[in-house]
Amino acid sequence: MAVMLGMVLASFGNVVIYRLPRGMSVVHPPSTCPACGARIRPYENIPVLSWLILQGKARCCGARISPRYVLFEAIGGMLGWAVVETTFTRLPDDLPFWQVLTLLLLYLVMMLGLICAAFIDLKHMILPDEITLGGALLGLASVALRPEVTFTESLLGAVIGFCIIWLPFDVLYRALRGHAGMGLGDAKLLLLAGAWFGWPAAVFALLVGAVQGTIVAIAVYAATGKIEEPEAVKAEREEMLKLLEEAPAEEQAALREEFEKDLVMTAPASGLAKSRFAFGPFLVLGILEYALFGPELVQYYLNVSGFE
Repeated sequence: MAVMLGMVLASFGNVVIYRLPRGMSVVHPPSTCPACGARIRPYENIPVLSWLILQGKARCCGARISPRYVLFEAIGGMLGWAVVETTFTRLPDDLPFWQVLTLLLLYLVMMLGLICAAFIDLKHMILPDEITLGGALLGLASVALRPEVTFTESLLGAVIGFCIIWLPFDVLYRALRGHAGMGLGDAKLLLLAGAWFGWPAAVFALLVGAVQGTIVAIAVYAATGKIEEPEAVKAEREEMLKLLEEAPAEEQAALREEFEKDLVMTAPASGLAKSRFAFGPFLVLGILEYALFGPELVQYYLNVSGFE
């Protein structure tokens, strides 16, 4: 049941990944083919199975269906299994079934929402508030059902999670360099982590995410000699600069000032140290690692380090 629920929610997550960064409604219209706009029938929208039966092509027009769709649905199923095998082993044995089922739904919505944010950040270098702040509110609202943290720990974790990025990388970095070192979307991701699991999760996600992100960035740079921005970001920058050029003279100064607040609106300099890449996916990975294995990893670290 957990695997099936994970795949169904991930199927909806594919809609979120495609529509949210484009400013489209995620609920209306119903599922349609991105290539020709034809309505997708329910039997053509069965997670994983439909993609395999259709051999990765749309029935309506024959357009290629990205493997991302089936990959994300498979990830959803595996997450459902992982939640049952890891997170649920820490729950009290006497919880009523309705609460266990509700917790399964909550965890899957949160985790798949994070993976949606990672996919969107990889392509557009944005972390939508609908996912980050919405997920944080869900964490605060569901504290009574989740035995890991109290409401006070959840609220304190949210504040600390936001501040450990906002203060050093936005306020202080901006004062020293004239621009932010990290986006507020990253701070909102750690706000979500703290709201769900307390401040240790936010610190864990930042440290582990930084290590994993650095390793990947060095590996990519060593293999290719550069770290490329996503094509969607380049296209957005060109579109905004064209808008600036076409704007009336009296509006250009205000538009230019607004664009300068967003680092994405300026092309990155060459070199590894000045490369620009999406950090959100690595924070998401850190949060998921804590959600599934955090207490065990922290305890292992304390034992190896000699702390009681």
